[in-house]
Amino acid sequence: MRITSPARNPSELQYEKSLRPKSFHEFINQDKIKENLKIFSSAAKKRDEPLDHILLYGPPGLGKTTLAHIIAVELGVDITSISGPILNKPKDLAGILTRLKARDVLFIDEIHRINKDVEEYLYQGMEDFRIDIMIDSGPNARSIKINLQPFTLIGATTRSGLLSSALRSRFGYIPRISYYDPESLNLIVQRSASILNIPVSEKASREIANRSRGTPRIANRLLRRIRDFSEIKGKGKVDIDITQYGLSQLEVDKLGLDIMDKAILRSIIDKFNGGPVGLKTLSTSVGEDPETIEEVFEPYLILSGLIKRTAQGRKATPLAYKHFKISQLTTEKKRKKLF
Repeated sequence: MRITSPARNPSELQYEKSLRPKSFHEFINQDKIKENLKIFSSAAKKRDEPLDHILLYGPPGLGKTTLAHIIAVELGVDITSISGPILNKPKDLAGILTRLKARDVLFIDEIHRINKDVEEYLYQGMEDFRIDIMIDSGPNARSIKINLQPFTLIGATTRSGLLSSALRSRFGYIPRISYYDPESLNLIVQRSASILNIPVSEKASREIANRSRGTPRIANRLLRRIRDFSEIKGKGKVDIDITQYGLSQLEVDKLGLDIMDKAILRSIIDKFNGGPVGLKTLSTSVGEDPETIEEVFEPYLILSGLIKRTAQGRKATPLAYKHFKISQLTTEKKRKKLF
């Protein structure tokens, strides 16, 4: 896995659990969303009612799973976590729903990837707190109504546009989790360093924060890798010198760009004269899956102002030329010669 990938690496699970904030107070950034969730949770608990269903959406690695667990803690209930892709059949969902206790939280990660047949059952469970299970098939088929305990569904998705309008309409609150600013990431790096007992200087933590692509998961990953460099190549402390050395070795530049980010940008600039270029053509050029480019690489490149999407395709921006110290005027002249 790329060092700057926002996706969760299974081997990092134990570290993520140890670093995960346990309350809204410990959770850094997303202040408006935290305030709303705290109010909604407190009100539901005061009325002894289940919290309205919530859909958290935004890029990976920003804390959607953490927020779901914090909500369960605030409500004082248990949480059951599952991944959308494993819900292949209605009976899979039925088994989970029937085990939930009153006001419990069911967290479904990647909810946009659940099977459509399962989604139909989910509608009824969310609205009426009951499901109809089909027994047998053909002429002998019959359904059994099963009443459920009132529960709260928290869904998490990186692609809210893939959810059906019917499913989206059943959520009472749909906040978008945004990328983090460098100052917030600096606080997260310092907090993680304290928990992991890593001595880190202020300059070093800010350098890591600035290259973490607005994503806490990447910041924590970089911190642990720089710790390795400090123990072997340094003096055991994460200072600015060993941090810059480690990030150089990891090929993460000042903007947080890695090898593939640079390959995408250079391909647009060098091979397609700055663009526009279609997604499939670009993916063939860099040898990466189109969906991966669109979901993993593009969001940060667009956020950083390095590329823009147009009706004709992807184009490099003046900032991209400046980052690589390339003259945009020269590229424009090449394009005119071709046409």
